[in-house]
Amino acid sequence: MVKAVATQENGDWRQFNDDGKPIISNDGGIGLMQLTNKSGYDQKKLENDIVYNIGAGVEVLSGMYPRRDLPKIKGAGRRIIENWYFPVMAYNGTKPVNSPLYQENGKINANAYQEEVFAEIENQSYLNDTKLAKYPFKTTDFQYDRDSTENIVFKNPEYTLTDQTHDSVYWFKAGDKVVTTSSANIRKEISTTAGAVTVTPNTRLIITGNFDYHESKGNKFVFYPVQTEDKSIKGYVSSAYISNRLLIVKDTNKPVISGAAGKSIPFNSTFNPKTGVKAKDDKDGDLTSAMRVEGKVDTKKVGTYNLTYTVADKAGNVAKATRKITVYDQVKPMITGAGNKTIKLNSSFNPKTNVSAKDNADGNLTSKIKVTGTVNTKKKGTYTLKYTVTDSSKNAATVTRKITIDGTKPVISGANSKTVGYYSTFNPKSGVSAKDNLDGTLTSKIKITGTVNTKKKARIL
Repeated sequence: MVKAVATQENGDWRQFNDDGKPIISNDGGIGLMQLTNKSGYDQKKLENDIVYNIGAGVEVLSGMYPRRDLPKIKGAGRRIIENWYFPVMAYNGTKPVNSPLYQENGKINANAYQEEVFAEIENQSYLNDTKLAKYPFKTTDFQYDRDSTENIVFKNPEYTLTDQTHDSVYWFKAGDKVVTTSSANIRKEISTTAGAVTVTPNTRLIITGNFDYHESKGNKFVFYPVQTEDKSIKGYVSSAYISNRLLIVKDTNKPVISGAAGKSIPFNSTFNPKTGVKAKDDKDGDLTSAMRVEGKVDTKKVGTYNLTYTVADKAGNVAKATRKITVYDQVKPMITGAGNKTIKLNSSFNPKTNVSAKDNADGNLTSKIKVTGTVNTKKKGTYTLKYTVTDSSKNAATVTRKITIDGTKPVISGANSKTVGYYSTFNPKSGVSAKDNLDGTLTSKIKITGTVNTKKKARIL
C-alpha cells in the first residue's frame, strides 16, 4: 500500500532532484511521500532524510485507518488490502474531487486519488490481471458540493463486498503455509531466474524465513524464501504469486443440456421427457439427475407441447433448454356397417342407418360421416354410395358401398293340382311353401282364396 501511494505521489521514487535538492511540489509536498503541511514533523528532516520521509508517510497513512468518519468493510481488518480504500483517499484528502462516483451520472470516478492508487496496486503488486474487490457504491453514499472545498460526508459507514478480498502478503512469517495464485518460478537466487523451477497454480508452499527484496526500482513486490510441502523444491518466490487462500477460480460456465431437440411422437405412445436428455458441467460433471423439467405432454391428445429443462451447477450458473414435443395421429378412422346390401323394390332406405365411424383419437365420428351418391328404391338396379369421414389430424377414411334394388318375386312350391278321396280330409296348405330370395321363408304369409268340399264330387280349380 505504501509503495503504491509513493508511486502515485512521486512516480520516479525520488527524494532529491538532479541538483541534489529535496523535491518539493507546487503545493508544498515534500520528498518521496509528498507530505504537505503535516504538523509534528521536522520539516528539514522531511526534506533531507529519505528514511524519515518514508517513516512519516507510513505514520500519516496508518493514522488514517482508525478514523471513525471513514467507511470500512464489514468484518475486515487492517490486513485486507481493500479495507484501505478510504484511508488512502484521506491521505490525499476527502474532497469532492476524490468522490468514488460522479454525482451526476453514478459512474466510477477513475481519476479519484484512491482509484489511481488501487489501479497501481493491481498493475504492479499482482500479476495475471488480478482485480481487487469492488465496493457497491451508490451516489447517496456521499454527500458533498462539488463547488465547495468542504470534505465529503460519508453516509454509509460499512460495506459488504461480494467479491473475494485480498490479504496483504507482508505479514507472512516462517512456518506459514501459502499457495501460488498462478504458475510461479521458484528462484535459486533472488537476483536471477537462472535455474528456477516452475510450479503450477495452487501449489502449497511453506515460508521458511523473512522476506527479502531485489534492489530494482521497478519491483513493487518482495521475495520470500519457501519450500514445497515435500521439501523437494526450495528457493525464493515473488510475493506477487502467493496467497494464504487457495486460489478460487470463478466458474462462469453454464452446464450444457444435450438431447433436448424437438420431437414428434405417435398418439397414445409412451413418452418420458428425460429419456435421452443429459446435463453436463465442466466443473461438476454429470448433472442429469439434478435437471428439472417444466411442462407436460399428454400423449392421449394430439397437439404441440412445450417443455423447459433447467439445471444449475454448484456455482449457480443456470442452463435452460426449451423443447417442442408434437403428438401426432396418422391412424385413419374406421367406418363400420357400410357393407353391400340388397333391398326390395319400393322399400324405404336410409344410407346412414346402422353405419358408424370411430377414431382412435377423436372417438365417435358418426355424425361427421359424409355420403355421396343416391339410391332410387323405385327402380331396379345397383347403386354406389361413397362414405367418407376425416379426423382432426386430417386422416380420412373412405368406404364404397353397393346397394342393389331387387324386384324378384317370391316362389310358391307344392301347390300342384291334386285328386283327393270323397269325404277325405284336405288341408289346402299342406305341402305348400313359399320362399323369397331376400326374406327367406314366407310360408306363413301364403294367402289362399277358394274352398274345397270333399263331400261333393267336383273338380276345383
